[in-house]
Amino acid sequence: MSSTTQNENVLRRVIRSASAYVPQVPKPKKKISLTEKFAWTGIALLLYLVMGQIPLYGVTSDPKFDFLAFARVIFAAQQGTLMELGIGPIVTAGLLMQLLKGSDLIRLDFKNPDDRSLFTSATKIVTIIVIVAEGSLYGISVYGPLVGGPQIIAIVVAQLISASILVMLLDELVQKGWGIGSGLSLFIMAGIAQTILWSVFSPFPAQDGPTGILPFTIQSTIEGHGQDAIFRSGQLPSIFGLGLTVAVILVLVYIEGIHVDIPIVSTKYRGFTAVYPIKLLYTSVIPVILSSALIANAVFMGQMMWTNYNPNNTNPAFNWIAQFDPSSPQTPTGGILYYITSPRSLDHVAADPVRAVVYVIFFVTIVTIFSRLWVELGGLSAKTAAKNLLDADVQVPGFRRSENSVESLLNRYIPSLTIISGVIIGLLASLSDILNVFGSGTGILLMVNIMVSYYQTLVKEQVDTYMPKLAALLGRK
Repeated sequence: MSSTTQNENVLRRVIRSASAYVPQVPKPKKKISLTEKFAWTGIALLLYLVMGQIPLYGVTSDPKFDFLAFARVIFAAQQGTLMELGIGPIVTAGLLMQLLKGSDLIRLDFKNPDDRSLFTSATKIVTIIVIVAEGSLYGISVYGPLVGGPQIIAIVVAQLISASILVMLLDELVQKGWGIGSGLSLFIMAGIAQTILWSVFSPFPAQDGPTGILPFTIQSTIEGHGQDAIFRSGQLPSIFGLGLTVAVILVLVYIEGIHVDIPIVSTKYRGFTAVYPIKLLYTSVIPVILSSALIANAVFMGQMMWTNYNPNNTNPAFNWIAQFDPSSPQTPTGGILYYITSPRSLDHVAADPVRAVVYVIFFVTIVTIFSRLWVELGGLSAKTAAKNLLDADVQVPGFRRSENSVESLLNRYIPSLTIISGVIIGLLASLSDILNVFGSGTGILLMVNIMVSYYQTLVKEQVDTYMPKLAALLGRK
């Protein structure tokens, strides 16, 4: 037995032993009705929303800078609350495990139930490790200077870790059959929808009236200057922004429905035919998430370096990298980082159109690059898709039942759709950010993608409820 095999066996034993101490949500022992699934899904969502409103005990003031501002939409996080980290640690751990799986660094046979169970246990263990690490580091480094004494710091860290573990269990509750879809997707969608609703209905005062566009429009109309609601300064919600948000959502819903259909037939059930759809947005929104995180991390590192080495923008060499406004160092005001971040308003675009053009080109380029990488690392390549089709006991009429034959067919579509998908979602996200749509461009992309996914899940649930024999047949395909 080789040393590699011995190491793998040892790792398997360690994972199985450790999983016995990891909290688990049991699967339902009986079939759960659709009504009960709605109820459990609602409970999970309610708990998430409540935790997003409970402030961290022992913290009397927010940090000077919001170090997770770039990821709040993606991570469904709320600053200063139990949802400070949101689903960030869970997404990070899951993405890490998927990359390891897609790159074949984890050699498991996912047709084997034991290997699938082992991968699930390993993912949960890694998730808990990431939760403890991120909760501890964030609690000590960000909130440590704001609270008094190590005991309060320990309490803050404990709150961050406990809340993240509870979110992990809520997600598991939904995914194991008690609820509908994915808990993490549900929380992201709720957070983005909450931001959009806040932009529309918030009655809290801003510099020119209520923050929400609806109460502001009513107030400005009563006062005789309703035209002020069309455009507003300071990146505040406006009728123009609301119209753009609705337009982007409609465009995304339309594009989500575009796909290339490849006919397939079952090799096990004679006469059973279907289609294998390859979506126009083949890589979904993952490349946008990765690109946004990359840019935001670059800005975060630039802020840290600027604070320590160039706080007054007097270092000519560093000024090429980034410059910030000392009174409000949230976004770059010069340097390379300035040109790769979104202007986020038409006023800023008019003041510096070159920045807007450079940002769009840069963002579309890196999204396209990440799309190409994600196809390979995320198990979406033509080779992997061909293998999955054959493993599902189906074949394409007119093509031999071999991986090479089916792969050659898929290669006519997947590489091209990968590039097209990257360009389309890159343009939609970057232009939406520039035009300051409600919930941000990335947020809108995520919300629509999750809503379409939930719609498809609900259709499957209804088929399973009212036509169980057909659902069982489709499940075996």
